[in-house]
Amino acid sequence: MKITHHTHPLTTIKTVGLVCKPNDTSLLAYVCEIQSALKRHGVQMLIEEKSAHMLAMDGVSFEHMCLQSDLLISLGGDGTLISLCRRSFAYHKPVLGIHAGQLGFLTDIQTDEMSHFIEGLFNGNYRIDTRMMLEISLHVKGKIEKIVAFNDIVLSRSKISHMSTIKAYVDGKLFNSYYGDGLIVSTPTGSTAYNLSAGGPVVYPLTEALILTPICPHSLSQRPLVLPVDFEIAFESDGDTVIVVDGQDTYQMNEIERVCVRSAKQGAQLIHSLDRDYFDILKKKLHWGHL
Repeated sequence: MKITHHTHPLTTIKTVGLVCKPNDTSLLAYVCEIQSALKRHGVQMLIEEKSAHMLAMDGVSFEHMCLQSDLLISLGGDGTLISLCRRSFAYHKPVLGIHAGQLGFLTDIQTDEMSHFIEGLFNGNYRIDTRMMLEISLHVKGKIEKIVAFNDIVLSRSKISHMSTIKAYVDGKLFNSYYGDGLIVSTPTGSTAYNLSAGGPVVYPLTEALILTPICPHSLSQRPLVLPVDFEIAFESDGDTVIVVDGQDTYQMNEIERVCVRSAKQGAQLIHSLDRDYFDILKKKLHWGHL
């Protein structure tokens, strides 16, 4: 395991892309405020077409936005940010999360701080953290479909009355069989998501590691496991298991012969305030340190 260092600041900011939380027209005022703050520095803002249609504004395709932008802005909650990081993975663009949702482990810039923070972007008052992502290979009838995950991949029972049996292989060798409600494979960033609810460990988000956490296992000997990032983990299961990626995409295991999970070759680049302190966020969100 190792800690990923911060990447270098952007050399130029001429165009910025924006994606909003779906079905939330109340974000229009914030979008206009962001656009005005960028215009003061001669920066063009491109709005992704679905977000633009929701707000009755002009938009561009997601691909065009990513290709033309120097950085991307997610306006919403953590789910909006995760979706944007996954969709823009191939374009390798830094992402700024502005918090306008329910929970904010990732989106640390509040809406009342937007204009001030955007001003700071042009003075270098920010940092870019690289967060590890997962590369997932779905083996189906001799073909391989590759997808990425920001937080986690969950192998779960598909029916409340059934349990799942999941065989796990590390570098091609069978090392465990999980029998119970399922299994979570999490990134360190995702360790404070479903992994935390299932009793898994909290892992510093800039660490590179694979976290395996059984969900309500039938055997009390099954415990969470943290593995070095160099391993590839493969899973096989029966037809009563479903695969859920970042809580956003679902696949049926009966259509998949094997699932392979490894660290992606590149991570997500998140733009943060220089004042952001991960341990302060943990204390606030998890109410640590209160007597």
